[in-house]
Amino acid sequence: MSRRLQRSPLTFQVTLTVMALAIFALAMVVGFGFYATVQADSASLERQKILFANGMRDRIAAVDREQESIAVWDDSVINAKAGNVDWMIDNISVWMYSYYGHDRVYVLDAADRPIHAMHEGNVLAPARYREDEPVLLPTVERVRRLIREPSQENLAGGPVKLAAGDLVELDGKPAILSIMPLVPSSDRVIQAPGSEYLHISVDFITDALLAKIAGQYLLAGARLLPLSQPVGEAAIPLVDSRGVILAYAGWDQERPGSALVREAGPALTGGALLAAGVLAFLLRRLRRASSALQTSQAEAQYLAFHDTLTGLPNRALFEDRLRRALLTASHETAKVALLYLDLDRFKHVNDTLGHPAGDELVRQTAARLQQAIREVDTVARLGGDEFAMILIDVNDIRGAEDVSEGLLQKLQEPFKLADDQVFVSASIGIALSTGPDADADDLLRKADIALYEAKKNGRGRYQVFAGDMDDLLLRKRQVESELRHALNGGTGIKLAYQPIFAADGSTILGAEALIRWGHEVHGGLPPAQFIAIAEERGMIGQLGKWVLQEACRFAVGTELPWVAVNVSPLQLRDAGFAEQLAAVLAETGLAPGRLQLEITEGVLLDNNDTTRAALAALRQSGIAIVLDDFGTGYSSLNYLRRHAIDKLKIDRSFVNLLGRDESSAAIVRALVDLADALDVGVTAEGVETEEQKALLVAMGCREFQGHLLSLPLEPAQLLRLAGLLPGKDSTPAAVSA
Repeated sequence: MSRRLQRSPLTFQVTLTVMALAIFALAMVVGFGFYATVQADSASLERQKILFANGMRDRIAAVDREQESIAVWDDSVINAKAGNVDWMIDNISVWMYSYYGHDRVYVLDAADRPIHAMHEGNVLAPARYREDEPVLLPTVERVRRLIREPSQENLAGGPVKLAAGDLVELDGKPAILSIMPLVPSSDRVIQAPGSEYLHISVDFITDALLAKIAGQYLLAGARLLPLSQPVGEAAIPLVDSRGVILAYAGWDQERPGSALVREAGPALTGGALLAAGVLAFLLRRLRRASSALQTSQAEAQYLAFHDTLTGLPNRALFEDRLRRALLTASHETAKVALLYLDLDRFKHVNDTLGHPAGDELVRQTAARLQQAIREVDTVARLGGDEFAMILIDVNDIRGAEDVSEGLLQKLQEPFKLADDQVFVSASIGIALSTGPDADADDLLRKADIALYEAKKNGRGRYQVFAGDMDDLLLRKRQVESELRHALNGGTGIKLAYQPIFAADGSTILGAEALIRWGHEVHGGLPPAQFIAIAEERGMIGQLGKWVLQEACRFAVGTELPWVAVNVSPLQLRDAGFAEQLAAVLAETGLAPGRLQLEITEGVLLDNNDTTRAALAALRQSGIAIVLDDFGTGYSSLNYLRRHAIDKLKIDRSFVNLLGRDESSAAIVRALVDLADALDVGVTAEGVETEEQKALLVAMGCREFQGHLLSLPLEPAQLLRLAGLLPGKDSTPAAVSA
């Protein structure tokens, strides 16, 4: 007979108790094991971070040592100051790239002007330094301060090392920056204090560099993590000297505790623990999914009213708060002040350092603005580099001015972009609510006009809106409109011509075309005034084309050997300028050899591909290129040689001192000799006395222009003076200069 097992209450109680104890013991073991695993992994992670951070510091120090190997060297000083490009390529730029892996090298002269540039082993035009200059400039200035203050000592009692470095962001990538002066390594070379050239080395922090550092400590998977990507625990921030995080260096975390659990887990856990693990995993994933959903909803709500770059209120939230502030102020005695702030020359930072640097500048500016105002006030980013601040409970305009002064001082402090210091300023327009009927749009318009006036009056300042500002802006826009009308078939704009004479003082070699505008209301406007408006409002191309057409039409109907026309740098930056000029010559029938284009030294310094191609195409067509006001700018002999100028015009400031100042005479003589050496023509401007003319003739100058010989003339007067038109008066009245 079979017996059926019966479950007694005692058995059930014992089983339940044993199972409870077993589950409790299992829970204790699992909990302790989990705790031990986390602690082991955490301790290991901290050691990995310390090792990786030490490796980064060693690499930064290595860049400093590698640069010092060529910065403290007699030959470096001698060849850099001699402008020996081939030597610099072989020893201090391409060599630094090929031997040490430095990605970018610049050499600056004593005035911090670039004389040599190298990117990734390729030698570039020194002007490419301007793209990185805003990021590098603060560190350059720090080195210059160390050079100017050699008596300072560090904490150890030794002299301060004449070098500076930092982490910077160039082209959106973090990099190690080191700057040192080129100094002699022996007493054979004597270098005057303050005349030191600077050597700049940039070593980009790449995955390969991080992998090399990680390999020293047997870490794997090292990589660069940009700020836009999520960062895990196995990462350290790459922080510049101002505390700004540029990126993260990450790696595959070593987890010794987890590794032990993985090896022993199958034998200890069994099927029950596996099921529990699966359940825990599913529950954790569910919690994560729920948390992610809540987070995304909160982010969507936040992004609808905040700027993604700075976290400040955006225009929508700003306008709402402004209207609320004005509504509240209408019931109170206090007023609302609106500050409209714009960074000066922000586009230059973007163009030279790239948009990542511009974004970082905007972020740091936002942080400073938030620190400078009260919690009850509002600072918002309206777009680009434009910010607006709402100040509530303002008693009078003095309170808004005090806040503006504090903001300007705060923004005058250097910004750390990438591994460099950048100095920027800001302009602020202030508008104050006038009463209970104040309108938000009207307050914004007034603050915008005040900001425009602040920029027009010199930038780096604040301006309070005044009632007459509307009239000033209206008058400027009216002049702009009338200039457009004059260029589109109106009247008032004409050309005068100042002849250029040979050494005999009577033979006219050619004439320079000068633009004049006889305004119906304002009279004769200075050319610099309306030309500046044309450049600012995008009309310089149209104005320049009109001048070229008029001058060519005049010259083709005369026997003048040539006519000279001034060209704006903005015209030469137009890729179609050479073709446009060729069309003007074809339309008027003027031979290219009878046209000379006068440019300033700034055009040579610009040295971009478009300008260089335009000048080459113009000279190839037969048009002569004249360098106007020579000696007052910063052009170098290298630029003169590269662009192959046809003629130099000695500036009137040198000619005016002839006979009175020996140094000016020496400069003029040197300029004439330079023109002879370059095999180019030379014209002296501003000749006003016979003594000046005689001295210039003795120096070898053969072309003269100035009031001694003739003022600017009407076209008919010029032709009569040249004997090409009949007339009673051979010395016609001059046109106002």
